[in-house]
Amino acid sequence: MTDDGVPGPDRIDLLRSAWERERPDLDVSPQGVVTRLHRVANHLTDRLVEVYRRHGLGEGDFDVLATLRRGGEPFERSAGDLAEHTLVTTGGMTKRIDRLERAGLVERRRDAHDGRGRVVALTARGREVIDAAYTEHIANEHRLVAMIGEERAGQLEEILRVWLAALEEPPAHD
Repeated sequence: MTDDGVPGPDRIDLLRSAWERERPDLDVSPQGVVTRLHRVANHLTDRLVEVYRRHGLGEGDFDVLATLRRGGEPFERSAGDLAEHTLVTTGGMTKRIDRLERAGLVERRRDAHDGRGRVVALTARGREVIDAAYTEHIANEHRLVAMIGEERAGQLEEILRVWLAALEEPPAHD
């Protein structure tokens, strides 16, 4: 570790060196960013999923419950709306909703505004579970971000914001 808190050479440096040796005709410098980001994302996902599991949830389950909860009262959305907000196919969403319904965390019911439509709503138990899971999730995220320090976290957030804007469509508002 250097004086400024930057670790020395890592596995990615070794990987790049090997490629530079084997393919000197290619500029493999992007691997320093992309491969590290990919590895960090995998580690973060593992640590996030640990929290969800403690609450009996998978990553997709957490996503559905969190989407319902952050929408506010009456904590319900159509299945299509949930699929759109969680970037899952409607078929995949149906499986998630079925699983959450069997667990007593959501229920399907008629839409109060459109008697022909159906909505997925949090149950009281579902709200308890997502509130507890989300509280632990945020504490976990604080621990993970603290690993790089507040200043670096702010810099990284801005860099990622720019990168995501270049890769994604602007978001629909929740």
